[in-house]
Amino acid sequence: MSVSNTVFIPETAILGQNVVIEDDVEIGPGVEIGHNVVIRSGVRIGGNCKILDGAVLGKLPAKASLSATTGDPRILPPLVLGRAVTIGANCVIYRGAVLGDGVFVGDLASIREDVAIGELTIIGRGVTIENKTTIGRKCKIETEAYITAMSAVEDFCFIAPCVAFTNDNFLGRTEERKNHFGGPTLKRGARIGANATLLPGITVGEDALVAAGSVVTKDVPPQVIVVGSPAKILRPVPEEQLIENQVFFDKENGK
Repeated sequence: MSVSNTVFIPETAILGQNVVIEDDVEIGPGVEIGHNVVIRSGVRIGGNCKILDGAVLGKLPAKASLSATTGDPRILPPLVLGRAVTIGANCVIYRGAVLGDGVFVGDLASIREDVAIGELTIIGRGVTIENKTTIGRKCKIETEAYITAMSAVEDFCFIAPCVAFTNDNFLGRTEERKNHFGGPTLKRGARIGANATLLPGITVGEDALVAAGSVVTKDVPPQVIVVGSPAKILRPVPEEQLIENQVFFDKENGK
């Protein structure tokens, strides 16, 4: 075990074997840290978090010479985990991310810098969330989904397994592409079926549903179901499926 002598470890914290904790780390009460966890400098862990075996927290991005979206890693703010966050085994969470209270991250997930995730959101096993992305509260992103850089997902959204977001219509060619980067935007309560592909810059409207396997090439209006490649409107979302009619939705406060 290698724990910096500048880091205060609360009596209620539990540390596994072979844990590495660098300088400039804050650990709240009741935190559980598994075996072989690496916590780099510049990490803030709230109370009652669970960091499972082999996780890496506070990793700095390595900027490739041709990267168009990775910034200077030396100026990133700390990685912040709110209260009661769970980080699964072998996850890699970069410095500069902020995870709200109660966020759950499944095993093998990767969350890049400049990512904000709202409270009580679930990030599934093997999900990748690239940099400069925002995820709302009470969302669910399932196994192996890929959320590209510069995307936005609002509250209550559902993203099924193996969904792919994209952000570059030029597929890596010409310098002009750098002026047009941008991932999809999902408005509140949008749902995306398994293996769907969302093209750069499109907006999926509030409470809209994208059917499994669809390729979304243009904006989707609110409260409709789209299907196919390219995706086309099939019919309205049934009234009983709208977010405002769900038992977990607080109509009075809109959350």
